[in-house]
Amino acid sequence: MLRDTLKTLLAAYGPSGNEHTVAETVKGLIASHVDSMRVDAMGNLIVEKLGTDENGKRIMFSAHMDHIGFVVTDIDENGFLRVHNVGGVNPVISNARHVVFENGVEGVIYCQPLKGENPAMKYLFIDIGAEDRADAERSVQVGDMAVYAPDFFERGETRVAPPAMDDRCACALLCEMLMYLDETPNTVVAVFSTQEEVGCRGAMTAAYSVRPDMGVALDVTAWGDTPEVKLPAVKLGKGPAVKFIDSNMIATPAVRDLMLRAADEAGVAAQREVLPFGGTDGGSIQRSRAGVPTGTLSIPCRYVHSPAEVIDMRDMEGALRLLLKLVEIA
Repeated sequence: MLRDTLKTLLAAYGPSGNEHTVAETVKGLIASHVDSMRVDAMGNLIVEKLGTDENGKRIMFSAHMDHIGFVVTDIDENGFLRVHNVGGVNPVISNARHVVFENGVEGVIYCQPLKGENPAMKYLFIDIGAEDRADAERSVQVGDMAVYAPDFFERGETRVAPPAMDDRCACALLCEMLMYLDETPNTVVAVFSTQEEVGCRGAMTAAYSVRPDMGVALDVTAWGDTPEVKLPAVKLGKGPAVKFIDSNMIATPAVRDLMLRAADEAGVAAQREVLPFGGTDGGSIQRSRAGVPTGTLSIPCRYVHSPAEVIDMRDMEGALRLLLKLVEIA
């Protein structure tokens, strides 16, 4: 079921600032398992599952719905679309990739010939097969966004590799947690956040509104198990990773240790993540209002921000068991 939920979410269009289709997909998956759902001004989907103890904690879990993409900045006289990155797009690995717009228009992103220069966003364009500007404008306008085309493929029994795994895998985890969660004294507030890839903006406002007693961000992390890649010391298939630090947050020790305890009690092999770069919604949650004790649980993911982000479903399954135990013991 976790794999099916993941496939459903990966198919939804949702670059930063345009996450509404993902939000509607999530609603359809979890509506019968929660007590309330609302969408705030930032587009965050905020879901509550009420606890049985009126004095229980409010625990906020956040997984971002958006993923990286390309926004059209200009359409030239020949119908080619000039673009700018939305989030952390790598121009090198974006060359000659299949992309799709919200309305279903497809194209190929390509880099113009260069003389001694490295590929950069200013040299990329999208070819949608238009004959000229007028033809292109019948399908696409300046300001429209494209994303890597969905392409879910499986390798062996446990490895899957689509685009948008960052962070739809965490959205799938959060959906499944809500489906499986029994009565708990604590209230669970699940935030499916927006605009993480452009500055963790959605989680910032959501945390202010939710007023959690504890926060947990769910995201992918980088990998250290391919040739010449050593940091972070995290491997696929060896369990979810409990974050200690990244460039945006030092995990609150009490929350971090509670997550490690939950892993132990759930029989899950948890890795320890020290990430010398990057950040997640956790940093925004932690700095909300007067501060929120916050941790992050990560899914190891190879080739983050590429058209083929690889995870191991065993790490997902372990993360789900850890999260259910965490709610129980918090």
